[in-house]
Amino acid sequence: DLVNRVVSYLIPAIRSTGGTFSSIKRLGAGSYYERVKISEPNEFDIMLLMPVSRLQLDECDDTGAYYYLTFKRNPKEKYLLKFVDEEGKLSAFQILQSLREIIKREVKKIQNMEVSVKRKKVGSPAITLQIKHPPGDISVDIILTLEVQQSWPPSTADGLRIEQWLGTKVRLKCRNESIYLVAKQNKKEKVLKGNTWRLSFSHIEKDILKNHGSSKTCCESDGPKCCRKACLKLLKYLLEKLKQDHTKELEKICSYHVKTAFFNSCVKWPNDRDWHWEDLDYCFQRYVGYFLDCLKNAQLPHFFIPKYNLLGQEDKVSSHFLLRKINYELNNGFPIFQE
Repeated sequence: DLVNRVVSYLIPAIRSTGGTFSSIKRLGAGSYYERVKISEPNEFDIMLLMPVSRLQLDECDDTGAYYYLTFKRNPKEKYLLKFVDEEGKLSAFQILQSLREIIKREVKKIQNMEVSVKRKKVGSPAITLQIKHPPGDISVDIILTLEVQQSWPPSTADGLRIEQWLGTKVRLKCRNESIYLVAKQNKKEKVLKGNTWRLSFSHIEKDILKNHGSSKTCCESDGPKCCRKACLKLLKYLLEKLKQDHTKELEKICSYHVKTAFFNSCVKWPNDRDWHWEDLDYCFQRYVGYFLDCLKNAQLPHFFIPKYNLLGQEDKVSSHFLLRKINYELNNGFPIFQE
């Protein structure tokens, strides 16, 4: 309720500044909106979608996830030209900075609530709001997202292999959706100029989690219940608990790793009979086993961009630390769940 009140005030206020942000719309993303939140709902992700008709995407590294964006001749969105840097690239940093200033100004006007904008995190695509809500606080990540109406880039061609699981038609429907790009800094760049953007598939992930069965009636009120989401929640919870106890050692690992392993597992075991609710214990251990293999081999292919490995060599120390911790839990009947 508090989050909705804040966002419902902010969106018209941002739109009313005209030009750049006049056409933004809201999309709830992340675990709360995917119904896989595992603890108190005190963190929310809100995407602010900004429609753009066409852009040229140029890969800026070998992952296939990060891009430089430039405009074709005479773009419809003339108001964005002021954010083009000296190299002709659309500057993520400048657009975010502009939005941040508007939000900082507007939150001061919200009445009957204490809302502030947290300090900027280097390289983060989010503008984070903090809502005072004793005894704790609620944090809201506002993520500016370009919604580009054109076909997905070549790096995604071999991803989203859901034909055996959800069907060819669903895959085609997903790939006809717009491209989403978030203002994410590519750390591999030698000079950080703030002009890189990363592909985001939050909208597709949310749809898949909502309609996750190979049969259309899976988990409907009168249909058979599967344990897919329960498995995802359990592993997310396990990671969250371990991260609380070992923040520094596990700083390179996040819930997106667990979610990617989940999607890959759904493709490996595509049928509803592979995830019977009664087999939760077995299914969870099988999913954990797959995730442990990924950690051991430092190899977790992105679900939509298979050549992009989410567990690179630079994450090896964190991966092996987590591998040891989860193996301990697995071999001792998951004592962490009894705490």
